[in-house]
Formats: sequence, C-alpha cells, structure tokens
Amino acid sequence: MKSSERSVSVWETTNPQPEYGALSGAAEADVCVVGAGLAGMTTAYLLAREGKKVIVLDDNGIGGGETGQTTAHLASAQDDYYHVLEKVHGEEGAKLIYQSHQAAVDRIGEISAAEGIDCDYEHLDGYFWLAPNETADFLRKEMEAARRAGATVEIVDRLPIPTFDSGPGLRFARQGQFHPLKYIEGLARCIQRDGGRIYTANHVLEVEGGTPAVARGEGFEVRAGAVVVATNSPINDRFAIHTKQAPYRTYVIGARVPTGSVPHGLYWDTLEHYHYVRLSRIPGDPAHEMLIVGGEDHKTGHANDMGERFASLEEWTRERFPIQGVQLRWSGQVMEPMDFIGFIGRDPGGQENVYIATGDSGQGMTHATLGGILIADLVLGRPNPWEQLYDPKRKSVSTDSVKEFVMENVDVAVQYKDLLPLGGDVKSAEEIAPGTGAVLQRGMLKVAAYRDEGGTLHELSAICTHLGCVVAWNGLERSWDCPCHGSRFATDGAVLNGPAPHPLKKLEDA
Repeated sequence: MKSSERSVSVWETTNPQPEYGALSGAAEADVCVVGAGLAGMTTAYLLAREGKKVIVLDDNGIGGGETGQTTAHLASAQDDYYHVLEKVHGEEGAKLIYQSHQAAVDRIGEISAAEGIDCDYEHLDGYFWLAPNETADFLRKEMEAARRAGATVEIVDRLPIPTFDSGPGLRFARQGQFHPLKYIEGLARCIQRDGGRIYTANHVLEVEGGTPAVARGEGFEVRAGAVVVATNSPINDRFAIHTKQAPYRTYVIGARVPTGSVPHGLYWDTLEHYHYVRLSRIPGDPAHEMLIVGGEDHKTGHANDMGERFASLEEWTRERFPIQGVQLRWSGQVMEPMDFIGFIGRDPGGQENVYIATGDSGQGMTHATLGGILIADLVLGRPNPWEQLYDPKRKSVSTDSVKEFVMENVDVAVQYKDLLPLGGDVKSAEEIAPGTGAVLQRGMLKVAAYRDEGGTLHELSAICTHLGCVVAWNGLERSWDCPCHGSRFATDGAVLNGPAPHPLKKLEDA
C-alpha cells in the first residue's frame, strides 16, 4: 500500500522504513514468505534462526500493510471474550487460546531483549469496562471464564483513569504494548544477519503448492521447500478461507494528552464495535503523550462516511480523556473469522507445502506472533499444541459460529445485486469532484471513475478481480474497496490488499 494513497499512522510518522530492492529472475530458498508484515517477518525470523534459507517478498515496505495501521495492543485478553470462546471451542480450547496469545505477548519482549531491539516494549495492565447496556454480571462471567483459561484477572471498582467514572471493570495482568515498525525493522536486521533475503518491490501473483512450492510474479519466481502466505487475507485461495471470515474497516485517532494524565494501560469498552485505547510516547515532546483511540468499525466497502466516524470517535474520546487536539487520523482492516479465532497452518485448499496465517479478529499483533511461532514449528516438523485449534481446515458447528457464517455469507450474496444494470453512484462523470471517485453505469459496464486533483478522470472496471463483486469508493484512503471479501485497490487499479492478486482491469479489457 503506497503512503500517498492512504492515511498515515502514528508509527509511520515516527519511523521511516528502509528501502529493500526487488528480486529479478529465479531464486531458490528453504522457505519463501509472502508478506512482510509482523506474521511474515516473525515466521522468517524464527526459521532463519533455525538455519533455514529464507526469502521474504512484498510489494511494499516491511510493515507497510496492516502492521503499520495497527494500534499495537499486545493482549491475551480477548475482544470476543473468554466466556464466548469457551462456548465455541470448549474449556480446553479457551486454555490454548490464552496460552498462545500470552506466549505471543511474552515472545515479543523476549526477542526484543535478546536482539537489542529498542521498540518501546512494556508490560502493563489491560482493562475492560462496561458498555451502558451491560451489567456487572457480564464482568463476573468473563472473569470466571478467563480464570479457567489461565489468565490472571480480577474485578476492580473503576479504571485507574481520573478523568471519568468508568464504573467497575476487569483488570488483566501482564498485557503489553510496543512500537510495531521499530520491532519489525529489528527483525529485518536479524533476518539478514542470519542469511535471509528481503525484497519489497515484488508483487506475488500466484502461489503453487508442490515439491518445491513456488511463488511467482511478473519477472520473478521463487522455488522453495515451503511457501508461507502472510498477506492479511490469503491471495493463494479463491474460496476455502474467504467464506469463513469477513473484512472490517476500523478507525483511529491520535490526540495529545499531558504526560501522566492517563495511566499507561490498555483499555477497552464492551460495546459490540468496541473502543480501544492506549498511549505512546511523542519523540521530542516529553510534556505530552499520544493517546491512540480506535473504534467505529464497519464492514469493508459498506460505508463512505469516514468524517462522521472520526467525529464520533473524537466526541467519545473528549468525554473521557483530557485530549488537547486530534493530530492524526487513520484506518486499518481486520479480518473477523466465523468462530472468533484465526486460521493458521496448512493451506485449506490442499496446496502441498503451503501455509497461511489470517483471521486476526482484532488481535493482530499477538495473532501474527503466535502465527509465526506455529508455522515455524509446522515447517520444521515439530509438534505444536496449538495446531489443531487454529487449523484453517476446521469446521466449527457451534450455534454462534454458524450464525456468524450465515450472516456474513448472506451479506456477500446480497452484494452481487450491484452487478445488475441499475445505475451507479452518480449519473455522470461530471458529478465527480477532484480527489473523489464514484461507480458509473455505462451500458452493461460498471466503471470505477476517479478524478485526480488536477481534474483528469481515470476509469477502470469496477469489478473486483477476486470473485467479481462491484467495488466501492473509500474517500479516506482514496481506494476502491470490495464489499464482499475485502480486496482493496489504488486509484490506478493496483492491489492494496488481498485476496485479489490482480489489479482492476482496464475498461478495454473488461
């Protein structure tokens, strides 16, 4: 994802990333990792430490996708709640969920210390507090389930925030936070030290399982003993995983607060589309810290009212925290799996020697890290107690997961009605203002039309190259977003986010 095409997070404003070259021609490796976000880089780091020859491929900078858009909470507390996870995955499953996420929180700290990576890592407490429609019984039910899973958790009378009365809350010990791009840059140095190669100007178009497995794109090919697809939403599969998870956009603001006015911690309310809060240092400004607040989620491609969402987020924050002005606004994408935990392991479509990591469910940084640990073990042929839990081929039959599966896939089916020649967002291209886009109906064609700041109109097919849904304009990121499975495209049609590996077509090719 190119920075000129989207909002920029607090991490990118404080940590310019180094450039890596492009791979040309054929190459061989023990393991090829597709995706230089935290999941891919953790996998590459762990395998390179074990002596494997590793190649990492990405079409952007390291951490340039969703890792750079995270708010970087490191939590074994679960935003889908342990009492729900216990119901879906059983008591033993809930224990493994806790163990794997807590292992990820701790592993980032261990790697940072061992490798001397200065990434602002710290342990701190995490707190849930009640939404207006919840009662204290909710906290007790969650505390009991979390304790059965192994978490250290207790009910507190209120959060340690002096500026608003939260009422009772739930405190989880030994959570964490860090600077994700500083950490991932440290991993990159270690990967290269251990003989790994990183290329960040290579867009992978195809992954082919076998012995060897192959990752290829225009002008390059890597043959490897294993290929790991760590692209947020897998690009190697058209159907198997994408019916079992749904893409959501989430919104974030960064606002200055006086240093010490908000105690360091992770904070979440219990609304369905919950708010999440943490602090970060501001380089060169010891008198202030950055309060990072997220929320106002919606399904990708289903809304274009980002100004209203940011306004709501700011209003919610001002009512509770002593902010002195919003300085940053950005958005990110999360994948919500039908049974509330990620899909990590062998390719569910049966591609031999291909592995995937997806379905972060709002736990992106811990999920990415435990994903790297699990996939490294699978590649090395070592047993891992989390393998069956996160198996991408699993079929969950709980009432809650089946309900999620049906609701999300009915919504996908509804989106295909936009293929009918029923008109576009506007009647003509003359209505499209500079810097904005809209879908036009032109005969039987759906046209994605964008007018740049200079007034020139750029037209592409509006049909997503994954499974043929009609894309929608995203005014914040200036992108074309697919409302079915979350593929995102730049104004020139280039892929910003999978599962689509191919760009939007030119009109003459549509």
